[in-house]
Amino acid sequence: MANAVGDDIRINTKSIAIVTGISIAYLILSYLLVGFKSDQLVLLCIFNVLFYASVITRKFILGFSIFIIYWIIFDYMKAFPNYNYNDVAVGGLYGAEKDLFGITYHGSVLTPNEYLRLQGNNIIDTLAGLFYLCWIPVPLAFAAYLFFKNKRQFLYFSLTFVLVNMLGFIIYYAYPAAPPWYIQFHGFNFHPLTQGNTAGLARFDKLYNVNLFKSIYAKGSNVFAAMPSLHSSYPVIVLYYGIKNRLGLVNWFFGIVMFGIWFTAVYASHHYVLDVLAGIACATLGILIFNLVRSRSAGFNAFLNRYESVIK
Repeated sequence: MANAVGDDIRINTKSIAIVTGISIAYLILSYLLVGFKSDQLVLLCIFNVLFYASVITRKFILGFSIFIIYWIIFDYMKAFPNYNYNDVAVGGLYGAEKDLFGITYHGSVLTPNEYLRLQGNNIIDTLAGLFYLCWIPVPLAFAAYLFFKNKRQFLYFSLTFVLVNMLGFIIYYAYPAAPPWYIQFHGFNFHPLTQGNTAGLARFDKLYNVNLFKSIYAKGSNVFAAMPSLHSSYPVIVLYYGIKNRLGLVNWFFGIVMFGIWFTAVYASHHYVLDVLAGIACATLGILIFNLVRSRSAGFNAFLNRYESVIK
């Protein structure tokens, strides 16, 4: 999309035709793959309004197209359930978690999820809910800060974010895995049409009489995508680039959010400790791969220079 408008991002017949064509193609493809949803119109409305509103908003939405592409891929995964391609890990992952991290409680060995579920209270439920609400707003807010502060670092962060997600998606299909709450509600038998569940986060919704997490998890692309925990990956990427950009005390906030999300992932029974560790490893690998490619690929750096000139 960047090449459609050139470095000065002019509005002309060519750019209008390309943006309109992409918008229509997106609606048609979305309808064919996942059906029509109001979210699709909202996304297109935001993109088109910002594209045509001004030069600044045009550059902004072109920069954030990286995240839009990620979201579209995530949404389209609904059309290709990973359990159609490989067997889903249910009991095996549960057993490995218990063997490695089991906690003896009243004579029984429990997974950390099972143990923490028995220790919950309103204070922990509130903090857990607040931490888990940060998993998308904090990365996006940080990306917006970098966009206006340092375009090159914005591109580094955004592309690393998408790369880590792609690595996670590959693992989702190679190793479909049920989350801890699945066993709690459905046992060890595989039920392919199982819907998303708020699990322990339902306590936050109930405590504050809202349907916040219920509405979020109703839009999940795949229940059997617990390994790795990309929720746990995102704050690692944020903290890494926060440290690189020397944000000082803000990095303490990023660090607290990171540990809070890791804890909540297990506390709310959305992920095993193994999933969280896999998410951390996935983020680390993505950062290493991005830095390696950036340091060795002239073509990739040419792409970065071109993209930066478009959004600068």
